[in-house]
Amino acid sequence: MMLASRTLTPLACAAVLLCSCAVGPDYVRPVAPAPQTYKEAQGWQPATPQDSLPRGNWWAVFDDTALDALMHRVDIDNYNIQTAEAQYRQARELTAQASAALLPSLNTRVAQTRTRGTSNSTLLHSNLQNNFSALLLASWELDLWGSLRRSREAASAAEQASAADLESARLSARAQLAASYFQLRALDAQYRLLNETVAAYERALQITRNRLAAGVVTTADVAQAQSQLQSARTSLLDSGLSRAQTEHAIALLVGRAPADFALAAATLTSATPEVPTDLPSTLLQRRPDIAAAERRMATANARIGVAVAAFYPSLTLSGQGGFQSNTYADRFSLPNRIWSVGPQLAGTLFDGGARSAAKRQAEAAYDAEVATYRQTVLTAFGQVEDNLVALRVLAQEQGTQEAARDAAKTSLDSVANQYRAGTVTYLNVVQAQTTLLAAERSLLDIRNRRLAASVGLVKALGGGWEVPAGS
Repeated sequence: MMLASRTLTPLACAAVLLCSCAVGPDYVRPVAPAPQTYKEAQGWQPATPQDSLPRGNWWAVFDDTALDALMHRVDIDNYNIQTAEAQYRQARELTAQASAALLPSLNTRVAQTRTRGTSNSTLLHSNLQNNFSALLLASWELDLWGSLRRSREAASAAEQASAADLESARLSARAQLAASYFQLRALDAQYRLLNETVAAYERALQITRNRLAAGVVTTADVAQAQSQLQSARTSLLDSGLSRAQTEHAIALLVGRAPADFALAAATLTSATPEVPTDLPSTLLQRRPDIAAAERRMATANARIGVAVAAFYPSLTLSGQGGFQSNTYADRFSLPNRIWSVGPQLAGTLFDGGARSAAKRQAEAAYDAEVATYRQTVLTAFGQVEDNLVALRVLAQEQGTQEAARDAAKTSLDSVANQYRAGTVTYLNVVQAQTTLLAAERSLLDIRNRRLAASVGLVKALGGGWEVPAGS
């Protein structure tokens, strides 16, 4: 036993020194394509991902208590978020398993057997034999080439990617909820507008019928008024359908069955928040999908090291000690003590190119993750630009559309007076009313699109444009 200890001591020391080596490439974040400035916001500069930066309750800028209550519910009851959270816990435990592989394992084994065999003298005579053993077994794979450390590195990066996926699920659900909520409120406003329009068209139809009875107009005027009224009623029904479906979508986001969920109609009070023209580059760093893509590159890089380490032999130190006896009474006596200890070196001499193929596969997987990361960064810049230009142009559109709506109102008042004076036909009234309704519906649509673009910018920036403390 002493001789074995003296022999293993230098071997163990050499193994410890070798354990500081890890084959395979060390991870360096690849450069992603990025513009020097944003086209729509000249004060922004590109930066590197940093998903740990705070986001806060970005939806508070819309100042809507009903939306705030829904946001708290989506954090708790949304099943996509719950799925991502469970997947994150799985990834965390895989990291724990990979870390445990670096440590020695210790096991115990207790066995008792009773066998019957034949004696050497005669086949007719048999004997019974008892055998009892109690052993403690220890094993430790020395990580000479860094295979286990690379595996832990890959698992840790995958865990961080899963954490970013969880944050991405939260951000996506919140953004989808906000967009759906504003769509619902826009449909509420449209429904009220169409209700008022139907009521106005009903009054117009009655007036036209009265004028027909007085012989002032023809039946064609009444038919036109009836057609216009029915078209407005159809639009009203369609608006109710869209409103119901949007409400159902919100129910699913907050983890409720549509039959058990309802939102009362309300006025769209949220105004489009102002976006600062000069923001720090750290905002885009918070995008969780960029952080997840970057961490998956690190995972793929570490797996190249695992594949390279497979070309080298593995060294395992193992030992066992305990007692073994064929009599129950003296099973723990000193003469029945047994032990063994020693290293085991194992390596593959020929595998038909399997390890080389595994290494090339790992390298190709890394290249794919690099391309995915770069595309994710590029997409992020594109999404920011898209929503910034949408906010800028839609603000201009809202101004021109308000002017168009006001002009349509003036035109309708003028045409209505001319019709009552008998200088124009009812077709002119119908056209003026149709123009005004289209202008008002278009204005509602622009307001909703501006809010949707604000939510889109929030999502594109990884969670709002409020500057974190210390940024």
